[in-house]
Amino acid sequence: MSGREELYNLRGKTLQAYLYMIRKRDAIGVRELQRALGFSSPSVAHHHLEKLREMGLISRDEVGRYRVSEKVDVGVLKMFVIIGGKLVPRFLFYAVFFTSFLLLYIWQSFPMLDPNVLAIGCLASIFLWYEAIRLWRHELW
Repeated sequence: MSGREELYNLRGKTLQAYLYMIRKRDAIGVRELQRALGFSSPSVAHHHLEKLREMGLISRDEVGRYRVSEKVDVGVLKMFVIIGGKLVPRFLFYAVFFTSFLLLYIWQSFPMLDPNVLAIGCLASIFLWYEAIRLWRHELW
Protein backbone atom coordinates (compact mmCIF):
# COMPACT_ATOMS: atom_id res chain seq x y z
CA MET A 1 0.00 0.00 0.00
CA SER A 2 1.44 3.38 -1.01
CA GLY A 3 1.70 6.36 1.33
CA ARG A 4 -1.16 8.21 -0.36
CA GLU A 5 -3.40 5.14 -0.11
CA GLU A 6 -2.59 4.97 3.61
CA LEU A 7 -3.88 8.54 4.03
CA TYR A 8 -7.34 7.37 3.05
CA ASN A 9 -7.22 5.07 6.07
CA LEU A 10 -6.92 8.12 8.33
CA ARG A 11 -10.06 7.69 10.42
CA GLY A 12 -11.37 6.81 13.86
CA LYS A 13 -9.07 7.34 16.82
CA THR A 14 -6.08 8.03 14.55
CA LEU A 15 -8.00 10.86 12.89
CA GLN A 16 -8.96 12.18 16.33
CA ALA A 17 -5.30 12.19 17.36
CA TYR A 18 -4.33 14.01 14.17
CA LEU A 19 -7.08 16.63 14.63
CA TYR A 20 -6.03 17.17 18.24
CA MET A 21 -2.45 17.77 17.11
CA ILE A 22 -3.55 20.21 14.40
CA ARG A 23 -5.63 22.16 16.90
CA LYS A 24 -2.91 22.09 19.53
CA ARG A 25 -0.30 23.46 17.09
CA ASP A 26 2.53 22.42 19.40
CA ALA A 27 4.51 19.29 20.12
CA ILE A 28 2.74 16.79 22.35
CA GLY A 29 3.73 13.74 24.34
CA VAL A 30 2.11 10.32 24.53
CA ARG A 31 0.54 10.89 27.96
CA GLU A 32 -0.87 14.26 26.94
CA LEU A 33 -2.64 12.64 23.99
CA GLN A 34 -3.86 9.82 26.22
CA ARG A 35 -5.41 12.27 28.70
CA ALA A 36 -6.81 14.60 26.04
CA LEU A 37 -8.60 11.88 24.07
CA GLY A 38 -9.38 9.55 26.98
CA PHE A 39 -7.37 6.59 25.72
CA SER A 40 -7.23 3.64 28.10
CA SER A 41 -3.43 3.57 28.25
CA PRO A 42 -0.33 5.35 26.97
CA SER A 43 0.35 2.43 24.64
CA VAL A 44 -2.93 3.10 22.78
CA ALA A 45 -1.94 6.76 22.33
CA HIS A 46 1.56 5.68 21.24
CA HIS A 47 0.06 3.28 18.69
CA HIS A 48 -1.97 6.06 17.04
CA LEU A 49 0.96 8.49 17.11
CA GLU A 50 3.24 5.92 15.48
CA LYS A 51 0.59 5.20 12.86
CA LEU A 52 0.52 8.92 12.01
CA ARG A 53 4.33 9.02 11.96
CA GLU A 54 4.46 6.06 9.55
CA MET A 55 2.03 7.94 7.27
CA GLY A 56 4.46 10.86 7.28
CA LEU A 57 1.97 13.27 8.85
CA ILE A 58 3.83 13.83 12.10
CA SER A 59 7.44 13.66 13.22
CA ARG A 60 9.07 12.79 16.52
CA ASP A 61 11.80 14.91 18.09
CA GLU A 62 14.77 13.74 20.14
CA VAL A 63 12.82 14.14 23.41
CA GLY A 64 10.01 11.87 22.21
CA ARG A 65 7.42 14.56 21.54
CA TYR A 66 5.35 14.52 18.35
CA ARG A 67 4.61 17.43 16.02
CA VAL A 68 2.51 17.78 12.85
CA SER A 69 4.84 17.81 9.88
CA GLU A 70 2.31 17.71 7.02
CA LYS A 71 -1.29 18.84 6.91
CA VAL A 72 -3.46 16.87 4.51
CA ASP A 73 -7.04 17.13 3.36
CA VAL A 74 -8.50 13.65 3.24
CA GLY A 75 -11.90 12.32 4.12
CA VAL A 76 -13.93 14.67 6.26
CA LEU A 77 -10.98 17.09 6.53
CA LYS A 78 -11.61 18.17 2.93
CA MET A 79 -14.75 19.92 4.15
CA PHE A 80 -12.90 22.16 6.64
CA VAL A 81 -10.40 25.02 6.68
CA ILE A 82 -8.14 25.61 9.67
CA ILE A 83 -8.33 29.20 10.91
CA GLY A 84 -6.53 30.06 14.12
CA GLY A 85 -6.43 26.43 15.20
CA LYS A 86 -10.18 26.02 14.68
CA LEU A 87 -11.80 23.80 12.07
CA VAL A 88 -14.25 25.93 10.07
CA PRO A 89 -16.57 24.32 7.49
CA ARG A 90 -15.93 25.48 3.92
CA PHE A 91 -19.69 25.75 3.42
CA LEU A 92 -19.70 28.63 5.90
CA PHE A 93 -17.87 30.87 3.40
CA TYR A 94 -20.28 29.95 0.61
CA ALA A 95 -23.29 30.52 2.88
CA VAL A 96 -22.06 33.98 3.87
CA PHE A 97 -21.29 34.81 0.22
CA PHE A 98 -24.71 33.78 -1.16
CA THR A 99 -26.64 35.30 1.74
CA SER A 100 -24.76 38.60 1.33
CA PHE A 101 -25.57 38.73 -2.37
CA LEU A 102 -29.20 37.86 -1.70
CA LEU A 103 -29.49 40.68 0.84
CA LEU A 104 -27.69 43.06 -1.52
CA TYR A 105 -30.12 42.12 -4.31
CA ILE A 106 -33.12 42.71 -2.03
CA TRP A 107 -31.73 46.07 -0.90
CA GLN A 108 -30.91 47.21 -4.45
CA SER A 109 -34.08 45.94 -6.17
CA PHE A 110 -36.79 46.58 -3.59
CA PRO A 111 -39.76 46.84 -4.24
CA MET A 112 -39.44 45.35 -7.77
CA LEU A 113 -38.08 41.92 -6.82
CA ASP A 114 -38.00 39.00 -9.24
CA PRO A 115 -39.62 35.99 -7.48
CA ASN A 116 -37.39 33.54 -9.38
CA VAL A 117 -34.20 35.25 -8.19
CA LEU A 118 -35.58 35.38 -4.64
CA ALA A 119 -36.50 31.69 -4.69
CA ILE A 120 -33.11 30.58 -6.03
CA GLY A 121 -31.23 32.88 -3.65
CA CYS A 122 -33.23 31.77 -0.63
CA LEU A 123 -32.93 28.07 -1.47
CA ALA A 124 -29.17 28.36 -2.04
CA SER A 125 -28.67 30.28 1.20
CA ILE A 126 -30.81 27.88 3.24
CA PHE A 127 -29.06 24.83 1.80
CA LEU A 128 -25.56 26.26 2.40
CA TRP A 129 -26.31 27.39 5.95
CA TYR A 130 -27.82 23.97 6.71
CA GLU A 131 -24.72 22.18 5.43
CA ALA A 132 -22.34 24.55 7.23
CA ILE A 133 -24.12 24.08 10.57
CA ARG A 134 -24.42 20.33 10.05
CA LEU A 135 -20.69 20.03 9.38
CA TRP A 136 -19.81 22.28 12.30
CA ARG A 137 -21.82 20.04 14.61
CA HIS A 138 -20.30 16.89 13.09
CA GLU A 139 -18.60 14.97 15.84
CA LEU A 140 -14.97 14.58 14.75
CA TRP A 141 -13.99 13.78 18.32
